[in-house]
Amino acid sequence: MSTYIFGHTTPDSDSIVGAYSLSYLKNQLGEDSTPTRQGEINPETAFILEKFGFEKPMLKTDYAGESVYLIDFMESSQSPKDIDEATILGIVDHHKLGDLKTTTPLEMWVRPVGSSNTIVKQMFDYYNVEIPKELAGMMMCAILSDTVIFKSPTCTKEDTKAVKELAKIAGIDDPKALAMEMFIVKSDILNDTKRDLVFRDFKEFNMSGTKVGVGQLEVVDLTVFDTMKEELFEAMAEIKKEKNLHSILLMLTDIMQEGTQLLVLSDENSKIESAFEKTLTENQVWLPKVMSRKKQIIPFLEGQF
Repeated sequence: MSTYIFGHTTPDSDSIVGAYSLSYLKNQLGEDSTPTRQGEINPETAFILEKFGFEKPMLKTDYAGESVYLIDFMESSQSPKDIDEATILGIVDHHKLGDLKTTTPLEMWVRPVGSSNTIVKQMFDYYNVEIPKELAGMMMCAILSDTVIFKSPTCTKEDTKAVKELAKIAGIDDPKALAMEMFIVKSDILNDTKRDLVFRDFKEFNMSGTKVGVGQLEVVDLTVFDTMKEELFEAMAEIKKEKNLHSILLMLTDIMQEGTQLLVLSDENSKIESAFEKTLTENQVWLPKVMSRKKQIIPFLEGQF
């Protein structure tokens, strides 16, 4: 019986590629596993998969009675609804400790690095398993995506080391040039509905019993949002109501300026303002040098809740 490996509900490149890389490693170690996904992939991930000749992993949302490995998350709010009925064999992640519980002991690889694929690379090294050329290229791209081409404060020397070694395996001379191609694709926001844009990289968090949703869009030029913020706010309001969120935030992150325009709809704006020590103007604020949701947004919000 195959073990399913998947990332969070709204998958990004790190979680999709991580499902592939971890599944390949497990199969090489004699553990039958299958990469899956909980949701639709974004344009950047589609670019990476096509670049290295991979198909989208199987879409699967029901896991009751199955054995699973989780990659790139360990929050119940980012899990399948029936996760309590699955057997979690292991977790590979680079986020904070979540609220999931297990009934049996499990394998855990959790490290404070910039990408889950950096950890998977270290797992390959630990087990002395060779990484195929095309898979190495995908893993390299996933790390560059999650670390925002090494600009994110979550980036570590271990991430840069992993990229260097994976690029050598993949035969890629200029990883940063490929990463810029990737981010230009990621910046294409004109072909999606505003609702889809909010959900493109969206995560829910349970903050002491309060539900908060935070999305992020990373682009190379923030001016692309100048004419659509009103529609983005409308989409955010719909989602806030549907999911019964106390607050919904959307990070519009400019990777060239290295900062984030934060859009906010909250039942208590004062909590958001206190979290970042900033005053909201028309429900938005510019946060210089803020690139990371997990390190520069979530911890400060949790402090308020």
